[in-house]
Amino acid sequence: MENKKVNLRFGIIGVVILLAAASRLIPHPAGFAPIAGMALFGAAYYSKRYWAYILPIAAMMLSDIVLNTWVYSAYMDGHMLWWSLYTYGALALIVLMGTFTLKKVRVLNMAGSAVGASVIFYLVSNFGTWISSGMYLHTWEGLGTCYVAALPFFRNGLAGDLLYTGVLFGAFELLMYSFPSLKVQKAV
Repeated sequence: MENKKVNLRFGIIGVVILLAAASRLIPHPAGFAPIAGMALFGAAYYSKRYWAYILPIAAMMLSDIVLNTWVYSAYMDGHMLWWSLYTYGALALIVLMGTFTLKKVRVLNMAGSAVGASVIFYLVSNFGTWISSGMYLHTWEGLGTCYVAALPFFRNGLAGDLLYTGVLFGAFELLMYSFPSLKVQKAV
């Protein structure tokens, strides 16, 4: 019986992450996405840390495949953008940060983690764009230009990170309140 509770918790956490990733397919402002929320959510609730990395990154890759195949296919020319690897790296760094900052799920911890995640994602993903895309000169000035050009995305990303983090954590906390068996803290 205890194992079924653990599997139920594991499954619900996974479904929440997959639903968040699927929300990327809904039209939204550029940069307003569930990426950090998924990573922080996994970091906070998976007791086996490797799942906190595997599921959000796999969900992100799956949604990237769908987006790049059907939505952005005219721009992709059938190829994954190399700077996407920096996006996945940023996601892994956000999970790592969340394992330290979200040992206790509290509103202030979540908000601070969401802001930190926004900064990590902005710095890492735009560095990847600068180094890999050929859109900017490979000079300090080119890097600065890249970061300045990405500021509107940072604003939208911060708003999305705060909203999605609040929604994901709030929904799961409500589920745990409604179904106490989800509070099982066994290995997931």
